[in-house]
Amino acid sequence: MNLEHIIYEQNEAVVTITLNRPETLNALTPAMREGLYEAIMQADGDNSVRAIVITGAGRGFCSGGDVKAMNAANQNKQKNPVEEKIAPIRDRAVLAMRDATKPVIAAVNGAAAGAGMNIALACDIRIASTGAKFGQTFSRRGLHPDWGGTYFLPRLVGMAKACELIWSGKMIEAEEALELGIVSYLSKPEELMKTAIEMANGFAEGPPIAIRLAKRALYKSMDSSLREALEYETYAQTICSGSQDAKEGIAAFVEKRAPQFTGD
Repeated sequence: MNLEHIIYEQNEAVVTITLNRPETLNALTPAMREGLYEAIMQADGDNSVRAIVITGAGRGFCSGGDVKAMNAANQNKQKNPVEEKIAPIRDRAVLAMRDATKPVIAAVNGAAAGAGMNIALACDIRIASTGAKFGQTFSRRGLHPDWGGTYFLPRLVGMAKACELIWSGKMIEAEEALELGIVSYLSKPEELMKTAIEMANGFAEGPPIAIRLAKRALYKSMDSSLREALEYETYAQTICSGSQDAKEGIAAFVEKRAPQFTGD
């Protein structure tokens, strides 16, 4: 893997992916975009991994694209390769998070601006430090949201609020992000990673097949009719009910013990 400015750590069944350019509040470089994508794909393809946590090093989660590098590229009249114009690595990274068969948790430790906010939105769940801030800052640079911002944000906060946040480019505090449903929990800064890892471990102890199919069903239902959602639930339940994990879960309940799920 090309993990320049990315830290990949596995502790038992949980992988933590850390954006690691703290001196720039983890502003994204091309190598970081590639590394994030490869790290997600690596974790998702590893059967020993059952949950993924994404966070940032230092004071920030991710301040978005590296504006200084963008300016230098503009001055030098650099052009993006054709592939980056058609299927950029950022899009592949977002799809990798959404398609990941394991829960993906964002532990937002500081500023999450522009692309940084949308990387957090692409995760399944967001936990934030009380010192975190969020902002769709693209408009301040004359740019359009990317990394899925126009898809994720209105589904979380409603269309009118999404318009306000995107058009204004303003930063909001962690408390407002909680009220809007952008984050699920707030944590003291020193307890953020402990909280995120505990949640990830809780998911990791669950039945992998059922969680994988439930994740797919939840996101599929957002673009489906009720009938389509019910049909997919039936399909997924048929698979789960025939699994060894289901047999173990039922037996453990009857025997009044904790289940030991294996993913079979």
